[in-house]
Amino acid sequence: MVNPSVQSKRSIKGPERQPTALKRIRADGVSTRSQILEAARRRLCEVGYGRLNVRDIAADAGVNHALIGYHFQGKRQLVLAVLDDANKRLLERQTRMYRTEGSAGQKWQQACDFYDEDIASGYVRLMMELMAASFNDEALRREFLPRLLAWNQVIEDAVAGFVKQYELDLPISVQAITAWIVWFWIGVEASMTLGIPEDQGHQREALEAVATLLRRIEAPARRATLKSRRGT
Repeated sequence: MVNPSVQSKRSIKGPERQPTALKRIRADGVSTRSQILEAARRRLCEVGYGRLNVRDIAADAGVNHALIGYHFQGKRQLVLAVLDDANKRLLERQTRMYRTEGSAGQKWQQACDFYDEDIASGYVRLMMELMAASFNDEALRREFLPRLLAWNQVIEDAVAGFVKQYELDLPISVQAITAWIVWFWIGVEASMTLGIPEDQGHQREALEAVATLLRRIEAPARRATLKSRRGT
C-alpha cells in the first residue's frame, strides 16, 4: 500500500519546483532563439540563401540543430524570422524619422546615412538574398513580398506628408512618386550588393542628386510660406 503521507509530499513538492524550472526553460529559449537568429543572419550574409545550411547555422550558434526545427520549423521560416527581426526595428526607425520636423532634403540625407548603417549591418544583403531566392521559390515569395512592400507604405506616407506640407499641385500621384523612390532605392541596393563600383554605377552620385533636387523643389515653397506668414 502506498503511504498517504509520502503521496501527499510528492504532490506538494512537484508543483513547488515547476515554476522555477519553467522560468529557466523559457529564459533559455529566448536566449537560444536570439543566438540562432544572429547566427543565421551572419551565415546568410556570408554564403547566401542557396548555400545556407541549418546544421552550419546550429554550429555557428553553438546549439543542437534540432532546436532550429523546434523554434523555427525549418530554413525558410528561420530566414523570414531574421528579416522580421530587422524589419520591425528599421521600419519603426524610418517612420519616426519621417514624422519628425525637417525638410524633405534633410530627411533624404538622413535616409542615406541610415542606408550606410544598413549596409554595414548586413540588412541590405539580407534583403537582396531573399529577393533573389524568391524568384524561384514561390512559397518564400508569398512570405517575402508583404515584408518588402511594408516599406512602400512608410514611403507613401512620407511623400503624402511632403506634398501636403508644401501644398504642391502635381500632375502625378503620390503612389507614382512612391514607386520612383522605392524601386530606385532597390536598384541602388542591388547594384551595390553586386559590387558595381561608384565610377561605373554612380550610386552615391545619384543619391546626392536626389537631395539636390529636393532642395531645389523646397526653396520656392519655403519662400512662399515665409512670405505668406509675413503678410499675415
